[in-house]
Amino acid sequence: MKKNTKEELNRTNTSSAQGLMDPVAVSDEQLLQSYREASDPTVFSELVSRYQRELYNYLRRFLGDATLAEDVFQATFFQVHQKRDSFEEGRKFRPWLYTIATNQAIDAQRRNRRHRRLSLNQPHQAGSESVGTLIDLVASEGGDPALAVESGEEGAWVRGEVEALPEPLRNAVNLVYFGGMKYRDAAKVMSVPVGTVKSRLHAAIQRLGQAWRDVQPASRS
Repeated sequence: MKKNTKEELNRTNTSSAQGLMDPVAVSDEQLLQSYREASDPTVFSELVSRYQRELYNYLRRFLGDATLAEDVFQATFFQVHQKRDSFEEGRKFRPWLYTIATNQAIDAQRRNRRHRRLSLNQPHQAGSESVGTLIDLVASEGGDPALAVESGEEGAWVRGEVEALPEPLRNAVNLVYFGGMKYRDAAKVMSVPVGTVKSRLHAAIQRLGQAWRDVQPASRS
């Protein structure tokens, strides 16, 4: 009787341990923590599979190229592997992943500038209503309609200024204007309310417009 009880307890403990280690039953953050501790490729594969469709679709919209999106997707998870020890406790995995993916996409665009130029001139849809292109909005905020029709140095300037924005504002611009996400989807990625996404975009456009006004005396003289 005692032996049977011990065997049952062992089976229960084994079953409980397996349940705790079951990748499907844990959060993204727990999966990454587990992978960091044990380097189990099965755990990493589960993490990749969770984002395979979602992140690839984001990258395809961002880059406008299916093959390039696949390359950047692979590069993103290679960076997740490389940076796993730097993931801070208490941080959300999804925003961290999208920051890595966006940075990888921007690096890819530097090698193929055509994609970012198209993104600058791509209207953003908020529901059924277009709210204009990023370059149009910056031109309006900066009080210079010429910016909206000049796509050379001015476009490069906008790209550079976006990358210089504080991370929360930069991420909002990248997700919504370059990634083509709806507000609610960007809010989910950044783990913030939709209203926060809108306010960050508004703040970003204001900063870009002010920066454009600030450089006009030097650039137009």
